[in-house]
Amino acid sequence: MNDFDEPTAAEVDSYYLKVKKNTESSGYNLNPDVEFTKELLKSILININRYGHGACPCRLASGDKQDDLDIICPCDYRDPDLVDYGTCYCGLYLSGEILRGEKELKSIPERRPSPDEREKMKADAEFKITTELSKPVWRCKVCGYLCARDKPPEICPICKVSGDRFEKFI
Repeated sequence: MNDFDEPTAAEVDSYYLKVKKNTESSGYNLNPDVEFTKELLKSILININRYGHGACPCRLASGDKQDDLDIICPCDYRDPDLVDYGTCYCGLYLSGEILRGEKELKSIPERRPSPDEREKMKADAEFKITTELSKPVWRCKVCGYLCARDKPPEICPICKVSGDRFEKFI
C-alpha cells in the first residue's frame, strides 16, 4: 500500500484475520457482519497509511499521534461503550449480550472530550497525587491493565495495544 492507494482486498482480508485472532484471544467479539467489519478495518488501514496510526474511522483524527492516542483502535472508549451500550462507538466490537440477543442495540453518545477538555485533562493529570513506590505504576488506557515497572510494556499483555497507550497511574 502506498500513499495514494487504498488497501487491497487481500490486505484487508489479512488484517481482518489478524484482528479477529487478537480480538478473540483477548475475550472480545468483532461484529459478525463481516462485510461491515472489513469496511471499518479498511478505513483503519487507510488511517494507518495516512497518519502512521490506526485512528478510529468514526472520529476525526488530527494526524498527531499524541493527540489521537485515545482514538487509536481499540480506542480508550471501547470498554465503557461495550458495558453501557453493548457495542463500541463505530460498531466494530460487540458484547456477548448483543450477540446472544439479550441486549438491544441503541445509539451511542460520543464519549471523547472536546480538544479543549482534553487539554485541561492533561494539565490536571500533572497534578495527580502519587505515593512512595519503588516503581511507577502504568495503566493501559484501553483495558485498564496495571503493571509496576520502570517503563510500560511494549505491548499490553491483555488487549495487545502498543506501549504508548499506557499512562503513568501512580
